[in-house]
Amino acid sequence: MKEIYPKIIELFHDDRFSVLATIIRQAGPTPRGIGTKCLIMEDGSFDGTIGGGIIEANVIAGAAEVFDKGLPVRLSFSLDGSDVAETDMLCGGDVEVFLEPVSPKYINHLSIFEKAFHISNRGGAGFIATVISEDTWKWGDVPKMFVDKEGKRIGSLLSGQDMDDTLVKKMDTLIDSRQPSLLTLEDDTGNPVDIFVEPLASKPVLYVFGGGHVSEQMVPLAARVDFRVVVIDDRLEYANKIKFPDATEVHQFSFDGVMKRLPVDESSYLVIVTRGHRQDKDVLAQALKTDAKYIGMIGSSRKRNIIFEKLIEEGFGKEEFLRVCSPIGLEIGAETPQEIAVSIVAELIKERAGID
Repeated sequence: MKEIYPKIIELFHDDRFSVLATIIRQAGPTPRGIGTKCLIMEDGSFDGTIGGGIIEANVIAGAAEVFDKGLPVRLSFSLDGSDVAETDMLCGGDVEVFLEPVSPKYINHLSIFEKAFHISNRGGAGFIATVISEDTWKWGDVPKMFVDKEGKRIGSLLSGQDMDDTLVKKMDTLIDSRQPSLLTLEDDTGNPVDIFVEPLASKPVLYVFGGGHVSEQMVPLAARVDFRVVVIDDRLEYANKIKFPDATEVHQFSFDGVMKRLPVDESSYLVIVTRGHRQDKDVLAQALKTDAKYIGMIGSSRKRNIIFEKLIEEGFGKEEFLRVCSPIGLEIGAETPQEIAVSIVAELIKERAGID
């Protein structure tokens, strides 16, 4: 779904109207799940898919009404009855699709979609809440709000604050569920309002510095437990996508000044497993100047202490090393590259889960 967001942002900047179709309810087996999206343009072209066949055909037809009236549409389909007669989509389930206008007039909406795209690419967490009750709609505008993990908001659901505050209080539960949901809340006057909530929590980015034997074993494990892995080595033969097919990105960068070339932020994980002490030290010195969530460095306690002492001589404070996990990995008696990789990934999982 993250591929939809760049197209929405592009259309905003081009001052072009579009329609965003989202599956908001699902019962029984259906071609696509809740939260699946499709973006329809005025010329009838579209990005993404919500299942193809009769569903998509009716959604594209419904989008014409949204373009004409500037108001959303809610469509319901039964995939075991007349809606799929004479088609091959007899899934047996029910689907409801929400078609909302995406108008370049509403800058708050652009900011919300930009936040969603940022999270999908760079990490972080939050949620988007959209009011889908018909009596709240205005031309080209559907009440919509984004809330990040710190509680910062863009937009608002309705004129009152009660619903906004209620959702913010539920934020941790909503994000941790990782599942879009259709909720019914009461507005300030006690009337029920349907709200579609979409958690945004991307795969955290793991930067692996060094493409040696441990990295070869670690990268596929980390990718399988939902890390987006970026491998960096300064040697061409090790910075090789064929060597790391499970990595999202592989770069041949000099370790000198490498952090300036990477979008490391507070959700990033850094694993330092280069070919030598000097390279480990250089990367660690740069890592300590970032806001990375996790910094781990391979090596014995003796090696670690030598590197720390050298960095203290260069002006680092002892308290800064409290952020560094070294020797890296959980203590499981690991000796081989395969076992070390397991211990490192286990430590990453533990850190991600917030377990002390």
